[in-house]
Order: sequence, then C-alpha cells, then structure tokens
Amino acid sequence: MTISTNNAAALGNSGMPPVGIGEAVKRFREASGYSIEDLAVTCGLTDVEISRIETGEDVDPGRVKRIAAALQMPASILDSL
Repeated sequence: MTISTNNAAALGNSGMPPVGIGEAVKRFREASGYSIEDLAVTCGLTDVEISRIETGEDVDPGRVKRIAAALQMPASILDSL
C-alpha cells in the first residue's frame, strides 16, 4: 500500500494550517489504507509506538523515519525533526 503523488500533494497543500509530525504520520497512514497494526508490521515497530508518535507523545526521529519510509512520505515532511 502506497500513497500516490496526487494524494500526497493534497495532504500537504490542503489549505489547512500546518500540522505536527504525528498528525502528518496519521494522515499519510490513513490515506495509504494502513491500520496502525498493518503499519507496525510493515515498519517493525509496535502499535503502541506508532500510536504514541501519532499523538505527539513520542517523536523519536529514528522511529518516525522508519514510518515515513514505509509510507513513502516526502522527505520535506521530516524537516521539522
């Protein structure tokens, strides 16, 4: 499951205020059709780790980069880390 370039552009330029990295991860995950459990299996993290990243409780750069690679998120989204 991947996100298309068109969907990525829509997520990044939706006219909404900028969001934190956790919210961006959640939006990309949902747009890609992944459940938290599916993404956990794909990137080798636990569902708890992914949930904590999405809520902003834990934005460990290493974990976020693993998720971003699995979701094929644009590198520009990770610039805020």
